[in-house]
Amino acid sequence: MKLYIADGNPHCIKVLAALDLTGVKCDIETVSHEEKVVPHLSHPVLPVLLLPGGQHLFSPNSICQYLFDVSGQAATDATNQWLEWEATHLQVINDEYDNTDYYKNLPAVLQSLHMVALQGKRAEAAAVMKEPLNWLEQNLSKKNTPFLIAEAVSVADVVLWAALYPLISDSGFDAGELRTVHGWFDRVGDLAACQTAAHKVLHGKGVEALKTFLQKHPVTHHRDSPTNNTEAEDAEHVMTVEEIEEAAQVWSAGLKGSPASTERKHPILPQEGKRNVLLTSALPYVNNVPHLGNIIGCVLSADVFARYGRLRGWNLLFVCGTDEYGTATENKAREEGLTPQEICDKYHAIHAAIYQWFQIDFDFFGRTTTERQTEIAQDIFWRLHERDFLLEDTVEQLRCESCQRFLADRFVEGECPHCRYPEARGDQCDKCGRLINAVELRNPQCKVCKQTPVIRSSKHLFLNLPKLEDELEQWLNKSTSAGDWTGNAKHITRSWLRDGLKPRCITRDLQWGTPVPHEDFKEKVFYVWFDAPIGYLSITANYTDQWEKWWKNPQQVELYNFMAKDNVPFHSVVFPCSLLGAQDNYTLVNHLIATEYLNYEDTKFSKSRGVGVFGDMAKDTGIPSDVWRFYLLYLRPEGQDSAFSWSDMALKNNSELLNNLGNFINRAGMFVSKFFDGHVPEMLLNEDDKRLIAQVCWELKQYIQLLDKVRQRAGTVTGVSVNVACLLSAVLEPYMPTVSHTIREQLQAPPTCAGAMLQAAGTFICTLPAGHRIGTVSPLFQKLENEQIEALRKRFGGQQGIKVRGLKTQKAEKSIIDEEVKKLLELKKQLSLAEGKNPEPAAQKGKKK
Repeated sequence: MKLYIADGNPHCIKVLAALDLTGVKCDIETVSHEEKVVPHLSHPVLPVLLLPGGQHLFSPNSICQYLFDVSGQAATDATNQWLEWEATHLQVINDEYDNTDYYKNLPAVLQSLHMVALQGKRAEAAAVMKEPLNWLEQNLSKKNTPFLIAEAVSVADVVLWAALYPLISDSGFDAGELRTVHGWFDRVGDLAACQTAAHKVLHGKGVEALKTFLQKHPVTHHRDSPTNNTEAEDAEHVMTVEEIEEAAQVWSAGLKGSPASTERKHPILPQEGKRNVLLTSALPYVNNVPHLGNIIGCVLSADVFARYGRLRGWNLLFVCGTDEYGTATENKAREEGLTPQEICDKYHAIHAAIYQWFQIDFDFFGRTTTERQTEIAQDIFWRLHERDFLLEDTVEQLRCESCQRFLADRFVEGECPHCRYPEARGDQCDKCGRLINAVELRNPQCKVCKQTPVIRSSKHLFLNLPKLEDELEQWLNKSTSAGDWTGNAKHITRSWLRDGLKPRCITRDLQWGTPVPHEDFKEKVFYVWFDAPIGYLSITANYTDQWEKWWKNPQQVELYNFMAKDNVPFHSVVFPCSLLGAQDNYTLVNHLIATEYLNYEDTKFSKSRGVGVFGDMAKDTGIPSDVWRFYLLYLRPEGQDSAFSWSDMALKNNSELLNNLGNFINRAGMFVSKFFDGHVPEMLLNEDDKRLIAQVCWELKQYIQLLDKVRQRAGTVTGVSVNVACLLSAVLEPYMPTVSHTIREQLQAPPTCAGAMLQAAGTFICTLPAGHRIGTVSPLFQKLENEQIEALRKRFGGQQGIKVRGLKTQKAEKSIIDEEVKKLLELKKQLSLAEGKNPEPAAQKGKKK
């Protein structure tokens, strides 16, 4: 048997969970939404189960029922009744929900998913689901079994749970006080098979992962469906006559009156009457090479927003730099036999080169080991001291006698005293998010030598957070309500405030750091999390001596911070308290955007074990940086952790980029070249064309993908298509800048066209009018072959050469070792061929024959 599924198809969650639970042996193949698996059907449908006899099952519920039957769990009258209810009641809206003909009898779950994923209308979606969920609550409350039918899970549980999962698991969807429903839902969801199925289909992106599927499956009537198919396809937004005519008029006006293209001139400073955006990406530690998770969590996410903001015409400054002080740098210097400054110089250059290859377009990429850092950090310190926001206290610290040093918080690990997580750090637990003092850890270990540290006393300075708590809460209430804070950022911040803030130590017994200017603490340096965020200010000060126009100007400047979730409390609590206490009119964060974690395949990134792709390795794969950007942004762990997968990367490259985007751009351009002598043809818009332009205009305003289906006619459709291609280049610019530039280059598009449509509040205009001459059109993407992907998986999986080294260690016979070396060399040769490199080793220069 073979099961065909598609990413982002919610119906596939059912069948994957059923397959796992029943243990039925079956091959699984992931295909695109457009794949026509069942030959006799006129349109694609998924999931599909190919049976041994050649028959196809393409009803999700039928597939689930068949798998349970095959495994010996035959359906009963009770399970059949639940399956029938799911199909006939859960999938139908109550006629009384809306008094308009259009909304009557639409599929409830599909309509709700459209509302949540495509329109952000969670309250309306909850209203749609109210009646079926209330009915489910009433029936479940009458039962005394943990599952729908009995003590064990049944096919009915799987089908019903999977149907509801995308909605109920969405943090913004309020299903109401349905205690029995939630209890049952959680019990089914705790099954490993269900968790695995949901992750395989949605990749940790929640309802966001459903957008492509939903756009290809518009909501339609069950009965009394309209005769006009266009109305059904445009169900998520019914265009008015006025909208259509206005869009057509704006389209026809083209680039007339569009703002001129402006070149960035440095230094960029706030301007009156402009939207002034100050954008920071969390400063990466300088002591190591960033891996893919580091890159997507901070700099790449921020870069996309920066590019988007510039296209919108905002006055935007994007700064970042390496965080260079602290124990991490000292230890790295010891490992490599260099001074801390030499380590900083070496890895700052490595970081800068990696970000440049990934096309991270900083306005300035600096570092924290500068005179301006010392000046500004010490100034903030003295202002806090003078205003009585600092405390002195003797504290107990962990000291490693083996390393002969006090241990910085991040260089001690142990069991969390709150949730018992075994790998909690000395400052915070990654699992429960609670604040920790290192001496509270159970079974602590020095991360350097793995020895058990001892407790010693030392006098330190503390930031008096309790004294600043009221002012902090007032500011947080204003910032989180008016600004754009991600849910995890709000949650982590609230967890710090929930039990009341405690004084936070801001000094350390180290040598490599910003010196504490106080006479009684002259042998100490500032703690990295007091010092590092001040790096945003000092890096800006090294960019321009007018830095205070950005950092002491909260009335005119909007501050965006991008980071991974472990950095949140220091940016939402500690750093704001430092600036509030300094009382110098500092600009505080308005929008805090935090990601979850990105893992590698089925494990964590590990430089020491050679597991995972690190920034300096991505270039060597031969895969263009734009493809890396696309896939990392596709995986971006917004709501929960996600995982990088080589096979999924190949699938997305070959289907989304090569087959969909690349083919559309290429065909539009080739039609112009082949049939219209390279000139955009005259476009005489009929009503369908105007409707299309209006719909695209609306989609652009929502900043989601363009319409999937276009009814085509020769000249006009070709002309509109190349203009859609031009629009796509603008929308893609923040994500894939090289591809975006290549599209416009091939179309010989005007330089102002990218920003024009975004600056005009999302207006789709004709940027390539009739008669416009396009350039040479060529494919944008190349297929990633299975052989290449398998070679890369082996290369970055931490196993390369292990067998050979093991044989040498065991002193095996030379002939056996030589045979394995031969195999390894052949693998390397295949890898070189896959990467397009010369498989033969280069001749050594100067070597005599």
